[in-house]
Amino acid sequence: MTSTLFAQNIYQFKVKNIEGEEIALSDYKGKVLLIVNTASRCGFTPQYKELEELFQLYKNKNFVILAFPSNDFGHQEPLNNIDIKTFCDQQYHTTFPIFDKIHVKGKDADELYKFLSNKKLNGRVKSIPMWNFHKYLVNKNGEVVNYFYSFTKPTSRKIKKLIENQLR
Repeated sequence: MTSTLFAQNIYQFKVKNIEGEEIALSDYKGKVLLIVNTASRCGFTPQYKELEELFQLYKNKNFVILAFPSNDFGHQEPLNNIDIKTFCDQQYHTTFPIFDKIHVKGKDADELYKFLSNKKLNGRVKSIPMWNFHKYLVNKNGEVVNYFYSFTKPTSRKIKKLIENQLR
Protein backbone atom coordinates (compact mmCIF):
# COMPACT_ATOMS: atom_id res chain seq x y z
CA MET A 1 0.00 0.00 0.00
CA THR A 2 1.06 3.54 -0.69
CA SER A 3 0.42 6.16 1.97
CA THR A 4 0.57 9.91 1.51
CA LEU A 5 -0.63 12.33 4.16
CA PHE A 6 -3.15 14.97 3.14
CA ALA A 7 -3.83 13.52 -0.32
CA GLN A 8 -7.55 13.74 0.53
CA ASN A 9 -8.62 11.07 -1.97
CA ILE A 10 -8.42 7.32 -2.34
CA TYR A 11 -6.61 7.34 -5.69
CA GLN A 12 -3.21 7.08 -4.01
CA PHE A 13 -3.94 3.50 -2.91
CA LYS A 14 -3.43 0.14 -4.53
CA VAL A 15 -5.27 -2.90 -3.24
CA LYS A 16 -5.44 -6.56 -4.15
CA ASN A 17 -8.60 -8.06 -5.51
CA ILE A 18 -9.93 -11.41 -4.29
CA GLU A 19 -7.74 -13.19 -6.88
CA GLY A 20 -4.61 -11.43 -5.56
CA GLU A 21 -4.16 -9.04 -8.49
CA GLU A 22 -3.07 -5.50 -7.64
CA ILE A 23 -5.67 -2.86 -8.51
CA ALA A 24 -5.06 0.90 -8.45
CA LEU A 25 -8.03 2.70 -6.93
CA SER A 26 -7.30 5.45 -9.45
CA ASP A 27 -8.96 3.04 -11.92
CA TYR A 28 -12.23 4.16 -10.30
CA LYS A 29 -11.78 7.88 -11.07
CA GLY A 30 -15.08 9.46 -12.04
CA LYS A 31 -17.15 6.83 -10.23
CA VAL A 32 -19.13 7.09 -7.01
CA LEU A 33 -18.08 4.30 -4.63
CA LEU A 34 -19.53 2.57 -1.62
CA ILE A 35 -16.68 0.87 0.24
CA VAL A 36 -17.80 -1.82 2.69
CA ASN A 37 -16.01 -4.19 5.06
CA THR A 38 -17.78 -7.54 4.85
CA ALA A 39 -17.91 -10.94 6.56
CA SER A 40 -19.60 -14.23 5.68
CA ARG A 41 -20.63 -15.31 9.19
CA CYS A 42 -22.21 -12.13 10.55
CA GLY A 43 -25.77 -11.17 11.38
CA PHE A 44 -25.37 -8.45 8.76
CA THR A 45 -24.16 -10.87 6.05
CA PRO A 46 -27.58 -10.78 4.30
CA GLN A 47 -26.65 -7.19 3.37
CA TYR A 48 -24.70 -8.77 0.50
CA LYS A 49 -28.11 -9.21 -1.18
CA GLU A 50 -28.98 -5.52 -0.75
CA LEU A 51 -25.49 -4.45 -1.81
CA GLU A 52 -25.99 -6.38 -5.04
CA GLU A 53 -29.43 -4.78 -5.52
CA LEU A 54 -27.91 -1.34 -4.99
CA PHE A 55 -25.09 -2.11 -7.40
CA GLN A 56 -27.53 -3.28 -10.07
CA LEU A 57 -29.63 -0.15 -9.59
CA TYR A 58 -26.78 2.32 -10.17
CA LYS A 59 -23.97 0.45 -11.93
CA ASN A 60 -24.81 1.97 -15.32
CA LYS A 61 -24.57 5.45 -13.77
CA ASN A 62 -20.89 5.20 -12.73
CA PHE A 63 -21.47 3.63 -9.31
CA VAL A 64 -19.44 0.75 -7.90
CA ILE A 65 -19.41 -1.13 -4.60
CA LEU A 66 -16.01 -2.25 -3.33
CA ALA A 67 -16.20 -5.02 -0.72
CA PHE A 68 -13.30 -5.74 1.61
CA PRO A 69 -13.72 -8.93 3.67
CA SER A 70 -12.33 -8.71 7.19
CA ASN A 71 -12.07 -11.02 10.18
CA ASP A 72 -11.66 -8.15 12.66
CA PHE A 73 -15.05 -8.46 14.35
CA GLY A 74 -15.99 -11.61 16.22
CA HIS A 75 -13.89 -13.77 13.86
CA GLN A 76 -16.87 -13.71 11.51
CA GLU A 77 -14.81 -14.04 8.33
CA PRO A 78 -12.96 -17.33 8.80
CA LEU A 79 -12.89 -18.12 5.07
CA ASN A 80 -9.92 -17.67 2.76
CA ASN A 81 -10.20 -15.59 -0.42
CA ILE A 82 -11.20 -18.49 -2.67
CA ASP A 83 -13.94 -19.59 -0.28
CA ILE A 84 -15.14 -15.99 0.21
CA LYS A 85 -15.51 -15.60 -3.56
CA THR A 86 -17.37 -18.92 -3.83
CA PHE A 87 -19.63 -18.00 -0.90
CA CYS A 88 -20.50 -14.59 -2.40
CA ASP A 89 -21.06 -16.05 -5.86
CA GLN A 90 -23.21 -18.96 -4.71
CA GLN A 91 -25.15 -17.42 -1.82
CA TYR A 92 -25.67 -13.86 -3.05
CA HIS A 93 -24.74 -13.88 -6.76
CA THR A 94 -22.56 -10.81 -6.24
CA THR A 95 -21.16 -9.07 -9.31
CA PHE A 96 -19.49 -6.06 -7.65
CA PRO A 97 -15.73 -6.21 -6.95
CA ILE A 98 -14.58 -8.11 -3.88
CA PHE A 99 -11.07 -7.59 -2.63
CA ASP A 100 -8.43 -9.36 -0.56
CA LYS A 101 -9.28 -10.08 3.06
CA ILE A 102 -7.76 -7.26 5.15
CA HIS A 103 -7.74 -5.65 8.58
CA VAL A 104 -9.95 -2.57 8.82
CA LYS A 105 -9.11 -1.36 12.32
CA GLY A 106 -6.23 -1.21 14.77
CA LYS A 107 -2.51 -1.02 14.22
CA ASP A 108 -2.65 -3.63 11.44
CA ALA A 109 -5.41 -1.83 9.53
CA ASP A 110 -4.92 -1.60 5.80
CA GLU A 111 -3.69 1.84 4.66
CA LEU A 112 -6.93 2.42 2.75
CA TYR A 113 -8.96 1.91 5.91
CA LYS A 114 -6.63 4.09 7.95
CA PHE A 115 -7.36 6.80 5.40
CA LEU A 116 -11.13 6.19 5.24
CA SER A 117 -11.54 6.32 9.01
CA ASN A 118 -9.23 9.25 9.88
CA LYS A 119 -10.43 12.83 9.34
CA LYS A 120 -6.85 14.11 9.49
CA LEU A 121 -6.09 11.98 6.42
CA ASN A 122 -9.34 12.14 4.45
CA GLY A 123 -10.33 15.69 5.36
CA ARG A 124 -13.98 14.86 5.97
CA VAL A 125 -15.00 12.03 8.30
CA LYS A 126 -13.81 10.31 11.44
CA SER A 127 -15.43 6.90 11.65
CA ILE A 128 -13.54 3.71 12.46
CA PRO A 129 -15.56 0.60 11.62
CA MET A 130 -17.19 -0.72 14.77
CA TRP A 131 -18.43 -3.92 13.10
CA ASN A 132 -18.82 -5.67 9.77
CA PHE A 133 -20.68 -3.91 6.94
CA HIS A 134 -19.59 -0.37 7.87
CA LYS A 135 -19.94 1.71 4.70
CA TYR A 136 -18.05 4.71 3.29
CA LEU A 137 -19.43 6.80 0.44
CA VAL A 138 -16.77 8.21 -1.89
CA ASN A 139 -17.52 10.83 -4.56
CA LYS A 140 -16.37 10.95 -8.20
CA ASN A 141 -13.17 12.74 -7.11
CA GLY A 142 -12.20 9.94 -4.72
CA GLU A 143 -13.09 11.98 -1.63
CA VAL A 144 -14.83 10.44 1.37
CA VAL A 145 -18.16 12.24 1.77
CA ASN A 146 -20.07 10.17 4.32
CA TYR A 147 -20.26 6.91 6.23
CA PHE A 148 -22.97 4.56 7.44
CA TYR A 149 -22.97 2.19 10.39
CA SER A 150 -23.55 -1.52 9.93
CA PHE A 151 -27.22 -1.33 10.82
CA THR A 152 -27.95 1.06 7.91
CA LYS A 153 -29.29 -1.11 5.12
CA PRO A 154 -27.60 -0.61 1.75
CA THR A 155 -30.94 0.01 0.04
CA SER A 156 -32.14 2.51 2.65
CA ARG A 157 -33.64 5.76 1.40
CA LYS A 158 -30.81 7.67 3.09
CA ILE A 159 -28.03 5.83 1.22
CA LYS A 160 -29.88 5.93 -2.12
CA LYS A 161 -30.51 9.67 -1.83
CA LEU A 162 -26.86 10.41 -1.03
CA ILE A 163 -25.67 8.20 -3.90
CA GLU A 164 -28.05 9.91 -6.30
CA ASN A 165 -26.80 13.33 -5.16
CA GLN A 166 -23.21 12.26 -5.87
CA LEU A 167 -24.12 10.84 -9.27
CA ARG A 168 -25.45 14.21 -10.51
